[in-house]
Amino acid sequence: MSATLAAAASGTPENNPVLNIAIFAAFIAVTLFIVIRASRNNRSATDFYAGGRSFTGYQNGIAISGDYLSAASFLGIVGAIAIYGYDGFLYSIGFLVAWLVALLLVAELMRNTGRFTMADVLSFRLRQRPVRVIAALTTLAVCFFYLLAQMAGAGGLVSLLLGISDPGQQSLVIVIVGVLMILYVLLGGMKGTTWVQIVKAILLVGGAAVMTVWVLATHGFSLNAVLDAAVQNSPHAEKILSPGLQYGQKPLDFLSLALALVLGTAGLPHVLMRFYTVPTAREARRSVVWAIVIIGVFYLFTLVLGYGAGALVGGEKILAAPGGVNAAAPLLALALGGPVLLAFISAVAFATILAVVAGLTLTAAASFAHDIYANVVKRGRADPAREVRVARYTVVVIGVLAVIGGVGVQNQNVAFLVSLAFAVAASANLPTILYSLFWKRFNTRGALWSMYGGLICAVGLIVVSPLVSGSETAIFPGADFAVFPLTNPGLVSIPVGFALGWLATLLGGGRPEDPRIAAEMEVRSLTGFGAEEASTVPADPAPRG
Repeated sequence: MSATLAAAASGTPENNPVLNIAIFAAFIAVTLFIVIRASRNNRSATDFYAGGRSFTGYQNGIAISGDYLSAASFLGIVGAIAIYGYDGFLYSIGFLVAWLVALLLVAELMRNTGRFTMADVLSFRLRQRPVRVIAALTTLAVCFFYLLAQMAGAGGLVSLLLGISDPGQQSLVIVIVGVLMILYVLLGGMKGTTWVQIVKAILLVGGAAVMTVWVLATHGFSLNAVLDAAVQNSPHAEKILSPGLQYGQKPLDFLSLALALVLGTAGLPHVLMRFYTVPTAREARRSVVWAIVIIGVFYLFTLVLGYGAGALVGGEKILAAPGGVNAAAPLLALALGGPVLLAFISAVAFATILAVVAGLTLTAAASFAHDIYANVVKRGRADPAREVRVARYTVVVIGVLAVIGGVGVQNQNVAFLVSLAFAVAASANLPTILYSLFWKRFNTRGALWSMYGGLICAVGLIVVSPLVSGSETAIFPGADFAVFPLTNPGLVSIPVGFALGWLATLLGGGRPEDPRIAAEMEVRSLTGFGAEEASTVPADPAPRG
């Protein structure tokens, strides 16, 4: 067994590239078939953006869990637990608790008030053009950071699968992922993407369940035995069972990460967009309940899988493997079931990445085409067919940018990269969403200050943080312009976003809002009455603030 793991860690013989590629190709073929079948019914903007609102709450709940259980959840969290123990499990806790915020505060209200994108809600009672512009920018920023995480996970995963350690070859893998991602979205739209999400969620949760039972079986179905073995095989010994191994000397880093994880989900555009794929607000609520159940069960699996990887593989071998910390789950599969299980789990993980990047790309493209092109450039008078064409062109551009960015963040922990997307979402999107839904005095100036301020603060702090420069693990290890000490900006940028929205609203200014539209939004958000006509108000009527 040790020889097998050593070989896996160095990317040599015990991997079976022919078997891996065969299973890998089979998964791609099946998912492409699903996408092509679904694309036959893409006849309108509603079909392309929202799947024709034809999915049930149960189906959408599985799809949401598929969207949410990304490379960060499977590869990044398992790796973080294997290396850092308790502190790694904090990602699972944060990601799960975040869904309670989404369920209680935004799911049903967003479905009732919007049509295709987050900006439909934010611009409902505010000045449409400036609000849609900044909402599109924040959507693109969040999706870009999330895409970086998925690309990093894809590069590491396929590199491990094929025994690739050369950075140039890993970059080629990321290019291939980008091409497949573009094909998925261009061909399938939201319908194809949703069905791929459903299939991959079932496979991912099923595969994780099999591995969890297998890990427990090798230790007499005793979690304590798994933990004991992980302690014995870790250079940190019993510290992996206690808090503080990763964040003990950096409590503010931990607090910043926790804020971003818990508050970020309710502001993630690709998650919010899923609420529009169901026919009613009740189904949107059911979607979130099903998602919480599935996601909660999966995150319990990550606890066993993470410590199981630490026990059966070991942190040093994980870090030495292609993909670094993201290789923990595939190496655990190799330790348990040999090359066949490794190939299957890796293929499922790759399908996970493809489905998530497709959903992210579709969200970003929809935001640009629907919010910028259709409602800002064309002032709400765009031809729907041309709007969809613009969305398809945008898909290609976003795919190219994601590939370029993914090459730059190879070997970064994907769970950590996703936490940056959560920080931007919680800083730039969540304050304006909550203020728009619950504060009658909130105005356009408040929305612009909140979103621009939260976005600039979050992204600016990321640029001058240790993630980008000043350390061996930074994106630019040879440079040092890190002046912000925290690796996640949430502790500063989230309060800034809320404070700027509150302050700008109190300062007033601009045209007063039309109280009739504010009242209509309140009734629609709480009752769902008129929800099918959401966002069909004039592009920028004069009385609005």
